[in-house]
Amino acid sequence: MQKYKIKKLNAISSVIYDCLPDDRYSILEENDKDDKYDAILARSAKCHDMVFPERLKAIARAGVGVNNIPIDRCTNEGIVVFNTPGANANAVKELVLCGMFMASRNVLEAVQWVRTIHCQDDKFMENVEKNKKTFVGNELCGKTLGVVGLGAIGVMVANAATAIGMNVIGFDPYISVESAWGMSKEVKRALSLEDLLKQSDYISLHIPLIDKNKNFISAAEFSKMKKGVILLNLARNGLVDEDALLGAIKKNIIFKYVTDFPNEKLAGLNCVVPIPHLGASTPESEENCAQMAAERLREFLETGNITHSVNMPDCVVPLSDNYRITAIHKNLPNMVGQMSKVLGDNGCNIAEMVNRSKGDVAYTVFNLDEPLDQSTIDKLNEIEGVIKVRIISV
Repeated sequence: MQKYKIKKLNAISSVIYDCLPDDRYSILEENDKDDKYDAILARSAKCHDMVFPERLKAIARAGVGVNNIPIDRCTNEGIVVFNTPGANANAVKELVLCGMFMASRNVLEAVQWVRTIHCQDDKFMENVEKNKKTFVGNELCGKTLGVVGLGAIGVMVANAATAIGMNVIGFDPYISVESAWGMSKEVKRALSLEDLLKQSDYISLHIPLIDKNKNFISAAEFSKMKKGVILLNLARNGLVDEDALLGAIKKNIIFKYVTDFPNEKLAGLNCVVPIPHLGASTPESEENCAQMAAERLREFLETGNITHSVNMPDCVVPLSDNYRITAIHKNLPNMVGQMSKVLGDNGCNIAEMVNRSKGDVAYTVFNLDEPLDQSTIDKLNEIEGVIKVRIISV
């Protein structure tokens, strides 16, 4: 039975050792000099300048963002990159709810004010009771929350908000079947972003920071909102145009802005609730991310199946009792035909074949009735457009 080596680049929860048993896996620490390993487990470690060993098959990021990993280079070298969407979803969901409560009830300002009271004990409560009206806020129940982006986190936020009596509308033109199945029937569909902006008392963003989403909320979007909106961004820095935000605050369009990405420009504003990037900062979240990353690596290394890859198509094929090879290749016409011909010409019977593509790259799994010799593998690798061929020991 093949034993795999995993390079660990950060301090990662020990739960990975439960997922990667030592009879099949060796875990190398970051300072280990062994430069021959099959996969990498990382959190925030910068991988762009790393020289990857030829045998490297996969990198798993214990988290969602993968800007610390050279995705294009990995794709060109046939290295599958995984992340862990949804593993920190509950932690972020809870902080979104916390942000709504703090902003609505003026909790942050009230607590800060209480800390400033310097009275004798017999006057302390008198002072509190006299001035508490300054911090009167609104209840969430019955208000309308607009959730932009209905992935793992957005769906959990939407469902939790309905549970506390909010009216929830969601907008996501690319919602997945999995997300749709998990969403409460109480969540209403917004027909457009403008539709959501016009109706919402609270707006929570849950979309990725890709080029088209830079400054996703800008002057045009602010102009469509009600006055007195609470806007929450615990998704990604860069989604909100900060100059336009300051203008919307001056016009009383934005009552409070809750952000997990504070900066010097925003942190001192009374109408901003600046959270120091705590979205996934819980031990439970870190453990969930580590477990999912380790599980994705194990599934891929042992079966060739791909789930939650950022640079390769998802492809899950039941294992047969015989032999399996996988091929990462360019998404070009007749690639599967060329590989099938090589296998047929060398006496291999294909019991099952699945091909999936993602942009310019494709992934093909062959279940075979008999093993391959090295010469056949060499011929597969010689096909123009083939990037990496693997034999899976079933």
